[in-house]
Amino acid sequence: MSIIICPGIHEPELTESFRVGLLDLVSHSAIPAVSYANAQNAANILVYPGKDVLVLSALHILQFLSVSVAHRTYQTGSLKSPIIFISFSAGVVGAIGAAHLWQLLGGHVKAFIAIDGWGVPLQANFPIHRMSHDYFTHWSSCLLGCGQNNFYAEPAVDHLSIWKSPQIVQGCWVDSSIEIYPPKGHLTAAEFLLMLLKRYEAN
Repeated sequence: MSIIICPGIHEPELTESFRVGLLDLVSHSAIPAVSYANAQNAANILVYPGKDVLVLSALHILQFLSVSVAHRTYQTGSLKSPIIFISFSAGVVGAIGAAHLWQLLGGHVKAFIAIDGWGVPLQANFPIHRMSHDYFTHWSSCLLGCGQNNFYAEPAVDHLSIWKSPQIVQGCWVDSSIEIYPPKGHLTAAEFLLMLLKRYEAN
């Protein structure tokens, strides 16, 4: 399984903070149970390097993904490795397009996680999850498509905090397939993300 991180338009240090936090999650869990030093290679964590308007380009993300997966699996044009997309802000635009293109080419999109992809319609035949920095963003974004399990920060945080430091962002886990309020569970954004990664690793 490969994880591709698609940043938004912001300082690269924020994405590095997110990447390091994700590695820490992976290395201290069963995804798989490996040392921190080997976690990135074992989990195939890729970070799309595009900046500014290139984060909106599905074709550029697809090209990067194709080359990176082929290199890491040592198979030219390998599409069989399942992919999980984790995207943020403006990067959600390019990432959802790339996910659809990857699938059209025969690839396997295991899940798509959109973090603060406000205003971006998300419809697909692969699982979609939204994570939002406040309840309004969660509620209004879900009108444009979301999966059964989603997250929003409570108390609300600023837009960049949920990307930079998900391990300290408290919030609510909501299962939108059943209308139960108050929300189903309280946890950090990082714990919610780990829950999803464990689920898709097991399936």
